[in-house]
Amino acid sequence: MTLVYSTELGRIKPEETKTERPKGDGIVRIARQTSGRKGKSVSIITGIDLDDRGLVALASELKRRSGCGGSVKEGIIEIQGDNREQLKSMLEQKGYKVKLAGG
Repeated sequence: MTLVYSTELGRIKPEETKTERPKGDGIVRIARQTSGRKGKSVSIITGIDLDDRGLVALASELKRRSGCGGSVKEGIIEIQGDNREQLKSMLEQKGYKVKLAGG
């Protein structure tokens, strides 16, 4: 049972837990995924060592430049469509070491 209110302190906010992401090897990997998406392909970008705000900013720039939608989920950037070559060139321009993963 967690303490929510105390007469001495008032309302007690729970401590926010920061999720730790595993450290990568410095290589950004771009994979294509179709499973569980009704046949639609999605480019999955993993291995970027940025905080959540940095990932959201990078994802929005990639979405804007590629003309697609997408999202950031648990430290992974998802871009709609199979734009792996275009995404690879954009990330290499930013100085990342990029590999295409999977088929």
